[in-house]
Amino acid sequence: MSLKHRNNVCVMGNGPTTLVFSHGFGCNQAMWSYLAPQFIDRFRVVMYDLVGAGLSDLSAYDKTKYNALEGYARDLNEIIDAFAIGPVILVSHSVSAMIATLADRLAPGRLAAHVMIGPSPRYIDDVGYVGGFKRSDIDDLLDTLDSNYLGWSSAMAPAIMGAPGQPGLSQELTDSFCRTEPDIAKQFARVTFMSDNRQDVIGLAAPVLILQSSDDLIAPVAVGEYLHSVLPNSSYCLVDNVGHCPHMSAPQACAAAMERFLAPWVAAHAG
Repeated sequence: MSLKHRNNVCVMGNGPTTLVFSHGFGCNQAMWSYLAPQFIDRFRVVMYDLVGAGLSDLSAYDKTKYNALEGYARDLNEIIDAFAIGPVILVSHSVSAMIATLADRLAPGRLAAHVMIGPSPRYIDDVGYVGGFKRSDIDDLLDTLDSNYLGWSSAMAPAIMGAPGQPGLSQELTDSFCRTEPDIAKQFARVTFMSDNRQDVIGLAAPVLILQSSDDLIAPVAVGEYLHSVLPNSSYCLVDNVGHCPHMSAPQACAAAMERFLAPWVAAHAG
């Protein structure tokens, strides 16, 4: 099976630096349609679907391999090796920010930088750490998802999206959630919300831009501030936005922050 088919890989642009876009839970690469096109005139842009999502090959889904985020990270590194050229910058949303972190740890020095949108290394509160959820909250969320995935999706997707003035975006996210095969979504949700990647992010050497919504149900501001404190080469941008998907609901603000962050790579190849 080819990687292109397995992960529904899409390559656009022909710039000297590659941006690889990696989507979050319940999403697919179509969610990047508001942001990625703004970069294809200067960058090689690679988008893909995580195995089990979007138009990926569902026959490639292996419950053992994908029972930890590292399985997705290994896929990501394979995609980078096959489709990226020049310096590689990962643009990742939500749980994919931790998949990107693990990919970096598995291949030290391979990645030039990260753009993390709504990242969280741990969703559950801990001593001295605010993740945004109590363990009982996550247990209840997973129990509801197990018993009624479609009902959970219809109720949760609008809350996750936020963007009260853009109802079409809530519907787009709801449709994406509902198209995901329920058994795969249930396992991925458990892996996502029960993971603790704090030790993986601490001290990550690559430059990181953290894009954080000012009001985010899934990744509260305290999480972004924590990441900024433990990532030694990080920049922190608080986007005025309600919801967990600012790349969809506030794409211009995200693009502007990314332009500033990416300027050194653009300048290095100017002229």
